[in-house]
Amino acid sequence: MSIRKTIDKALEWVLVFLLSVLVLDVLWQVASRYILNSPSSYTDELAGYLLIWVGLLGAAYVAGKREHLAIDLLLQKSSPERKFKLEIFISVVVILFAITVMIVGGSWLVYTRFYLSVKSAALGMPLGAVYLVLPLSGILIAYFDIDNMYNMVKSNRKN
Repeated sequence: MSIRKTIDKALEWVLVFLLSVLVLDVLWQVASRYILNSPSSYTDELAGYLLIWVGLLGAAYVAGKREHLAIDLLLQKSSPERKFKLEIFISVVVILFAITVMIVGGSWLVYTRFYLSVKSAALGMPLGAVYLVLPLSGILIAYFDIDNMYNMVKSNRKN
């Protein structure tokens, strides 16, 4: 099995796990509030953090599958040569964004949260751990787009 398929499968399982925990957390929040009449203090914060992780890792997953939301009207109306160039350009822009904003910026955010020992209010966990998903997702998005670009170039040379 290739590295790409291994990463895809692992990411799928992580997303399934995180989404399952998120659903259970929200169910407990609703049950404790309306059935037990004693709302849980940590469930709201945990749900927010899980949503961040599911959203960013999910974005990396669909970017890797090339199923992300896109306005591709220009691509549909383009000739095969121009379509190829546009797809390469789009991949380069996505890679640059992933590296500068998500990896570099996210790493700085993680570093400063750990360095300043910032903790979450209800759970008391380090916020740097919550923000670790930013550089992680950036690395995955950059890897997936580099791999997609490599495959596009390889298949374009065959034609």
